[in-house]
Amino acid sequence: MPNTVAALRETAAGERRVAITPEMAKKLKGKGLRVLLERGAGTAAGFPDAAYADAEFADAAGVLAQADLLACVLPPDDAVFAQLREGALVVGQLRPYGATARLAALAARKLTAFALELLPRTTRAQAMDVLSSQAAVSGYRAMLIAAEACPKFFPMLTTAAGTIRPSKVLVIGAGVAGLQAIATARRLGAQTEGYDVRPETREQVESLGAKFLDLGVSAAGSGGYARELSAEERAAQQQALAERLAGFDVVVSTAAVPGRPAPKILTAAMVAGMKPGALIVDLAAESGGNCELTRPGERVEHGGVTILGPLNLPAGAPLHASEMYARNVVNFVELLLKDGALAPDFDDELVAKSCLVRAGETLFSG
Repeated sequence: MPNTVAALRETAAGERRVAITPEMAKKLKGKGLRVLLERGAGTAAGFPDAAYADAEFADAAGVLAQADLLACVLPPDDAVFAQLREGALVVGQLRPYGATARLAALAARKLTAFALELLPRTTRAQAMDVLSSQAAVSGYRAMLIAAEACPKFFPMLTTAAGTIRPSKVLVIGAGVAGLQAIATARRLGAQTEGYDVRPETREQVESLGAKFLDLGVSAAGSGGYARELSAEERAAQQQALAERLAGFDVVVSTAAVPGRPAPKILTAAMVAGMKPGALIVDLAAESGGNCELTRPGERVEHGGVTILGPLNLPAGAPLHASEMYARNVVNFVELLLKDGALAPDFDDELVAKSCLVRAGETLFSG
């Protein structure tokens, strides 16, 4: 009997994505697996049950009782894990940092759980990199939010009432989200600059037609992430950035370090020095924000400057976000297969390093 790969309807507030799309259900079935979904699992993402020609459906309890592997976008309630069969696999963004109760719930049921956000940032892992695929959605949507909230037009316009100068946009952080934000700002016609403490990102920023903002601080790190700045470096960065911020209409900040609070880059004093009507969109709001004044999920007005802290931006473009995410999931599930059955090879670096709990043994230490 084939192994069953399953997914539930996501229950996190505002979450509209789904872990398995119709296209990926077909691919999984082609690998000899059975696909089982909770009824309505994909509806919010734009995939009605009728679109899943290669999947079966049941209620949530029925899905959990039959699943050999449960795929999720965000971790379900911890109580859900107790309803899975002992020895089942769980794959998704499991947010393990500080999640002691979640790890305990997985271990108590003797499950094996893989957190895709822990995958090494290697070439072989790119096809499974959920952080990158969803960050691309976040960067795109962040700039659309900025364009809507900004009191100015983004592009230069020549009208009968005169010429409108383009907005000046700064994107802080040139990772996947930042580069997508830069590209989107450029498409919208803004005069765009990008900043990152990693000097190797200059070429990427400039390749998108933006200018690289050089503040004279370098913090090249390992694994694609910046190292933590020293107190002296941070002071130099903030002084140089404060002097430049007054010239921008929009700042989109994207700097984040997995498992740690977001670095505070924009102080209240720096915000006070920005021009009236300026806008900050803080993509790092979920991990505390890059701006001292950010309140997650809220809009803050401070001295004529607006600070937005949007949450879970990928859920706002659920169809394409789900398509990319589900493809990442399936590419990872393929690693777990041997002769058409689920049999994880823990000698594989990608399997081993993403594993939180193995048959009830907690491996992740945070």
